[in-house]
Amino acid sequence: MKLPVLKIGKLVAEVPIVQGGMAIRLSTARLAAAVAKEGGIGLIAASGMSFDELRTEIRLARKLTGGKGIIGINAMFAAREFLGLITTAAQEKIDLIVAGAGFSRDIFAVGRKYGVEVVPIVSSVKLAKISEKLGASAIVVEGTEAGGHLGTQQSIKEILPEIVKSVNIPVIAAGGAVCGSDVAELLKLGASGVQMGSRFAASEESNGAPALKEFYLKMTKEDVVQIDSPVGYKGRAIRNPFAQLSLDNKAPKPTTCDLCLKHCTHSFCIIRALTRAQQGDVETGLVFTGANMWKIKEILPVKEIFRRIKDEFQKFDYEVNYFE
Repeated sequence: MKLPVLKIGKLVAEVPIVQGGMAIRLSTARLAAAVAKEGGIGLIAASGMSFDELRTEIRLARKLTGGKGIIGINAMFAAREFLGLITTAAQEKIDLIVAGAGFSRDIFAVGRKYGVEVVPIVSSVKLAKISEKLGASAIVVEGTEAGGHLGTQQSIKEILPEIVKSVNIPVIAAGGAVCGSDVAELLKLGASGVQMGSRFAASEESNGAPALKEFYLKMTKEDVVQIDSPVGYKGRAIRNPFAQLSLDNKAPKPTTCDLCLKHCTHSFCIIRALTRAQQGDVETGLVFTGANMWKIKEILPVKEIFRRIKDEFQKFDYEVNYFE
């Protein structure tokens, strides 16, 4: 069986895969464009970027795709410049805005004004229904298996079916999917599409430094931990010296503050910690991860990732239908 298309408002993705918007600067134009060219939805991670940098990345992504394919942004509601980032992206005629780390009503007004599809990240039936009522074109439902900031401790497989039944807009499942069989399972549970972060973080086109990508490949299942982020959410990360300091409440507190967040506990500077990791410092940087990143053993080009997802999906579908 062939993978179904994913319809979000007026947009139609040939492959129902959304590449997670991974900040800081892991998901930039090169990765988003590569995903869009394969028929998926490529997201640029806007959080931590200046407005001018975001404009440049969106324009570069469009150039790399030849103006074809679906390009969106992911922005963190907790960021102080959230409204400015999503407005900048909308002015650049981005295809869709995905927003998480908090719930925003601002995105719906921006979406209506500029004709941009709005896709909130939620983890409950209540927020799913509110999103639909406010005009969301789709929602991303994130389970505890997801990387980065977490809105729930429940598994995606637990919360997905109930949320799918509660709304009449496309539901994109996020959390733990790293291969085609994972995609097939989530689609079988009612998802219209699947968001994948870890698999694309460990891609050739990801903007992470080589040392960061090597670190992904060396991790084990036991290295996956949850730290308390200064944003106010739990964050899923790989255990390294910095994560251990955070777990022990001994992470170095910032001596200066850029006021990048609306609310911050100042337990450490998350923007700087994530940036250090993105640049290859896996000792003093914070390395966010999905729960199943440890299953990934190769850094692959996006084209090959899509080829394998399609093959694994077809194999899984054949085995399920043949042996049931």
